[in-house]
Amino acid sequence: MKKLPIGIQSFKKLRENDFLYVDKTEHIFELVTKSQVYFLSRPRRFGKSLLVSTLKELFSGNRYLFKDLWIEDKIEWKKYPVVHFEFAKAGYKQIGLDNYLLLAMKKVASEHDLEINSTTVGFALEELIRKLYKKYNQQVVLLIDEYDKPIIDFLGKDEIEIAIKNREIMKEFYSPIKSLDNELRFFFLTGVTRFSKVSIFSDLNHLLDISLTPFSATLLGYTEEEILHYFNDYIKKVAKNKNIKETELIEMMRLWYNGYNFKGEIKVYNPFSVLSFFRHQEFNNYWFETGTPTFLVKLVAEGGYYDFKNIKTNLPALGNFDITHLTPIAILFQTGYLTLKEHIVANAYRLDYPNKEVENSMVQLLLDEYARKDTDQTTNLLLQLKENFENNDLESVFIDLNALFSDIPYQIFDAKKEKYYHSIVFLTFKMLGYYAISEVSTSRGRIDAVVETESTIYILEFKVNNTAQNALEQIKEKKYADKYLNQNKKITLIGISFEGKGIKEYVTEELK
Repeated sequence: MKKLPIGIQSFKKLRENDFLYVDKTEHIFELVTKSQVYFLSRPRRFGKSLLVSTLKELFSGNRYLFKDLWIEDKIEWKKYPVVHFEFAKAGYKQIGLDNYLLLAMKKVASEHDLEINSTTVGFALEELIRKLYKKYNQQVVLLIDEYDKPIIDFLGKDEIEIAIKNREIMKEFYSPIKSLDNELRFFFLTGVTRFSKVSIFSDLNHLLDISLTPFSATLLGYTEEEILHYFNDYIKKVAKNKNIKETELIEMMRLWYNGYNFKGEIKVYNPFSVLSFFRHQEFNNYWFETGTPTFLVKLVAEGGYYDFKNIKTNLPALGNFDITHLTPIAILFQTGYLTLKEHIVANAYRLDYPNKEVENSMVQLLLDEYARKDTDQTTNLLLQLKENFENNDLESVFIDLNALFSDIPYQIFDAKKEKYYHSIVFLTFKMLGYYAISEVSTSRGRIDAVVETESTIYILEFKVNNTAQNALEQIKEKKYADKYLNQNKKITLIGISFEGKGIKEYVTEELK
């Protein structure tokens, strides 16, 4: 079996050291022959840097690295001067973004025995491209990977001014590109986010954004067909070690790591998670553990989001966002925590988590944030709560739930009231592995929450500064249970009364 290329972003290193490569060069052929100026947005650890590195080697004329790949005999191999910037590896935090860019361009110029005299980033880039073009009498290839890293690194409230400053520097940096159309053979820009056109992209309105197009839907990430073809030996090995059928293993992988939809008919797997799974042979939250920004979780919680099953929006709203007005849903979509799940009409879609890996991890982080506890605390409480719930010891369950509320400041409850209680109860049951859904619509109203186990459906109604009996009577009066009568499960109605920082009382009734 070929070695798994976990963390390898250099196409040259991957090919020269015989690592496994999922051949994407047919897609790359379409890129390099159809147009010249592209932008591609994808979540982190999704293969953007490897794609850019592949383009670099292709335009450098290194045909030997493409031996036995689809593209090997499909193009005329020419060597172009290539300028490649990798912002994920940049040292701009120490010396400032403008100083870093100037030093980076002078380094590239020096490698070609050229000098850069300009002292501003926009003029320096223009000078570099024009001098390379003149020296080699050949158009230049410009590749920029993770263009937005100098901005998203500073999106927390305490550093937003740095993000705004860096956005203006990047805008100036890209400003001459449109005027260099004659000197540029190919320009490819990648990032996680798509900032609004009124900011960083205002001078790049000729960019072809392929982020949400059928053409690029499978350019990055692995399709199931590719997994079955390229990882067949690994599938056999892991299935044997786990003593399960190969079809069962694929079904579990699909649940955990598939589900990303970039507006194509085919969904793709997270490549980092797939590689990590085959390495460790355990289902785990590999992608999520590589880093989720604290500001993002806080932003989602501040917006009151906790259940994403019925989030509906349109593509224009997802396509751009402004760093001075961050919208949680657009950020969650662009960074890969939500994906397109259902096409409703025109440009309208329903969003949801792409897979179990992302859902499990985000629910845990949101529960920690809402409950103001660390993961160890919530994990211990959840284990205890699950045992009590499965023993149908509801009295102990509600004692455990009150323990989750214990560290939340009073002013939060005063400001957000019933919705805050909803969020913690909902996230708790999701973390326990039960099917849970909030604000379920019926013909007579909306149920606050429904929790479903293998044997029982629990219908919950919450009241703040009211009685649990009134909550129970509302369930019965509005016949909330009617839509679940044909499921052949026991139905338990639960009315819950909240007061202050926790559950004051509850009443239950089993539907006969």
